[in-house]
Amino acid sequence: MFNDPMASTNRLRRITEATRRSGELTVAELAELTGASEMTIRRDLETLADQGVLERFRGGARSLLLRGEEPPFLLRVTEATEAKQRIAADIANLIADGESVVLDSGTTCLQVAYALRDRKVTVMPLSLHAANALIGGTAKILMAGGEPRSGELALTGPLAEASLAALRFDTAIIGPCGLNTANGLTAHDLADAAIKRAAMASSRRLIAAADASKFTRTALAFVTPVTTLNAVVTEETAPQQEIDALTAAGVTVRTVP
Repeated sequence: MFNDPMASTNRLRRITEATRRSGELTVAELAELTGASEMTIRRDLETLADQGVLERFRGGARSLLLRGEEPPFLLRVTEATEAKQRIAADIANLIADGESVVLDSGTTCLQVAYALRDRKVTVMPLSLHAANALIGGTAKILMAGGEPRSGELALTGPLAEASLAALRFDTAIIGPCGLNTANGLTAHDLADAAIKRAAMASSRRLIAAADASKFTRTALAFVTPVTTLNAVVTEETAPQQEIDALTAAGVTVRTVP
């Protein structure tokens, strides 16, 4: 039978979210939810158990994620990839040759790294995933210090903050975990929120890279009000009410198909 990687990834995401909401679910319940066979569900549960997402028990699994916790990077990186690539391409068009850019962590910013890889720019990536994407291209890479978070490989902590404080960038490209006018730009992790603030404090221009789903989410850690942003690049499917509110607040909103 043909194995569709995207279908598999979507199923893993549904299993992760369902077990997190319910606490624990049986194999039979997950098979009914996803339409997959129980044998397939058992394999999926083994995969997620290996990633530390859940804990197996006989006939089912229980979630190890807190409600509101960010899903694992390996699940997010293949989600809405084409939309993230279009957002990244639009952001790359806003960056002029010769600019210095600090690039946030996250899966959308990873696509921005690929889009800037062969440009004549200087980039400080705030994740090892983005750094790896930039290696081998024409972009000049500056590396921050700090401690990489497991899975996410985002650089956080005092060394990373000190690296940012020592520099001044033309543009900061920020990947929010949540973004809306009521609650501002938010992050799941307190250390990540601190790094985002440090990156913005060292930059003249602030651009948020956010797929449409980010407008319906508010994460734990407040980073900044939307009024500090210069631009937001998102999808056409983003809530029109939020687009209008951002525009009214003086933020330039660019949408991609």
